Amino acid sequence: MEINIHEAKTHFSKLLQRVASGEEVTIACAGVPIARLVPVVDTSKVRPLGMDRGHVRIADDFDSLPDDLVKAFYGGELPPLAPPKRKQK
Repeated sequence: MEINIHEAKTHFSKLLQRVASGEEVTIACAGVPIARLVPVVDTSKVRPLGMDRGHVRIADDFDSLPDDLVKAFYGGELPPLAPPKRKQK
């Protein structure tokens, strides 16, 4: 279905109902198509938790920074930091 801009503005709610039922609507300006209303296709897929278990490895030093970088954040002095707590296997 093709309609002009004025009709689209006037009957927008009705057009959305038609689009929701699966119809495509083309909006034209002076007979030249400028936009198309189409129904939204649900592309979301539920990913199961743990689907990559055993495929991803995080290094033991992942969250540690070199001392010179830590000093740069703290104005040149290395602050007293407690070692990160690790989970026991």
